[in-house]
Amino acid sequence: MILKNGLILIGDELENRDIAIDENGVIVDIAESIQGKDTIDLNGLWVMPSAVDVHVHLREPGYEYKETIASGTLAAAKGGVGTIMPMPNLNPCPDSIANLKVQEDIIERDAVVKCYPFASVTKGEMGVELSDLTELKDRVKAFTDDGKGVNNLELLRKAMMIAKEAGIVIASHAEAENLGTTPQAEIVAVEREIEMAKEIGVKYHFCHISTAEAYEYIRNAKQEGYDITVEACPHHLLLCDRDIKDGNTKMNPPLRSYEDMQATIDALLDGTVDMLATDHAPHAKHEKGEYQKSLNGIIGLETFLPSIYTHFVRNGKISYKRFVELVSTAPAKRMGLPIPELKIGAKANLCALDISNAHTYEESEILSLSKNSPFIGYTFYGFNQLTMVDGKVVWQNK
Repeated sequence: MILKNGLILIGDELENRDIAIDENGVIVDIAESIQGKDTIDLNGLWVMPSAVDVHVHLREPGYEYKETIASGTLAAAKGGVGTIMPMPNLNPCPDSIANLKVQEDIIERDAVVKCYPFASVTKGEMGVELSDLTELKDRVKAFTDDGKGVNNLELLRKAMMIAKEAGIVIASHAEAENLGTTPQAEIVAVEREIEMAKEIGVKYHFCHISTAEAYEYIRNAKQEGYDITVEACPHHLLLCDRDIKDGNTKMNPPLRSYEDMQATIDALLDGTVDMLATDHAPHAKHEKGEYQKSLNGIIGLETFLPSIYTHFVRNGKISYKRFVELVSTAPAKRMGLPIPELKIGAKANLCALDISNAHTYEESEILSLSKNSPFIGYTFYGFNQLTMVDGKVVWQNK
């Protein structure tokens, strides 16, 4: 197969190139002009390594009315996301090998992109008893109780020690109990977890940080050389509490103050933020509606790349290279996943973004089972038009 007339990043510039991919899904040539029969004309789309989203809720097994592995991975493919890490708030929860295998079997059968499940830190994410971490550490890339903070600090300490020995990451939903979803809940949890992670020396990752003070603690710890990383989400970079309308603007952490949004942007621009992730969290229509009565969570896979491209790359705030690092290279490296690369000899794990034309995101086009996006009606550049996973076309806009 030959991808014709695409743009690829060479140095700091986008240049026209064709890409040849063999029957094994390997990129065998990148040149100004390649001739062949089986071609896709990209007409100036930007071809880049597919995105890696390390924070996705697929809801299956257990909550298939919200999302399935089939629908969620198809939404990922539509968004140009070729690798995802599904969170463990499932039924059964992947807190043992047997429970993890339930999820793995469905992934094997239904997933159209690469999936690397998290295992939960505690059984059932209940914060009372550790999951079978010693057995699970060889089957997963990371542990998390995302959706809840681990507030039993003795259990968290034990989990950190197991993760350190295994050389894998713990990802934290930093939220101190009894403080609700207030900024202080995040700040208190981040401060105390950093101190524990420093002491133990574990690879520690903070999910969806949203407050200025939390970013400052993380920034300082990173400057001191500790193995701590942090992700930001598009909604905390583009929206604040002034944008709250209905249930489709309700998530956890919630949309913060304008000042916190600016601090999140600053953390992105100064390099404190290591990677971007969506926290894609589907909910059925009856679970959304009036803000106060709605469940927390929004979908984000289909708008991930265009929202960031439009607001940070198109206007020159971050470079093309930094964009690829934030959405693909850095998350893959941190979690020990295969790194998508656009080069001769690599498997074709790529997407193709339309950076020349604006598109307004409509509910009717959403491939996720749930439609709870705050960005319905928003206009962005950079919507994905083609996704390949190991050389196979898994989604194409026709």
